[in-house]
Amino acid sequence: MKTLIAATIIAFAVPALAQDKIDRMRATNMESFTPEMIQWNDEPILPKGAKSVVLVGDPNKAEVFIAWLKFPSNYPIPPHIHPFTEAITVLRGKLGNGMGEIFDTKKGEMLKTGSSFVLPAGHTHYVWTTDEETIVQLIATGPWGITYTNPNDDPRKK
Repeated sequence: MKTLIAATIIAFAVPALAQDKIDRMRATNMESFTPEMIQWNDEPILPKGAKSVVLVGDPNKAEVFIAWLKFPSNYPIPPHIHPFTEAITVLRGKLGNGMGEIFDTKKGEMLKTGSSFVLPAGHTHYVWTTDEETIVQLIATGPWGITYTNPNDDPRKK
């Protein structure tokens, strides 16, 4: 009986795993990361002033990745969508998060250090910072992207 149950589980699990085309997160060495040791780069898909660093994975590939984003004080990111679900955790500072196609900080929520949110793919949202620099951690699946609600907000087109 146990053999039959195990065979049944394997029979259902193998096709499900075969359909999964996303590479799993991998690491070959243990690494630690602190904001002070990071080599920040300008982030070209976000408005000028944002910096980023990819810690694990490759956002251009179909795999899980982890990145940090650093935003200056009083920094807005206009309404936009992403192709896949994202999970954001505020590591330093505060991050405002609002839903919808109209940027309105009164309709969003302010997340403090240690707070997180998960955003489903294709949901229009916008974010902003207040009077201090903010660092967030992004965990998502690539290939990553951003589509601005208003194409004129896209810094890649300027």
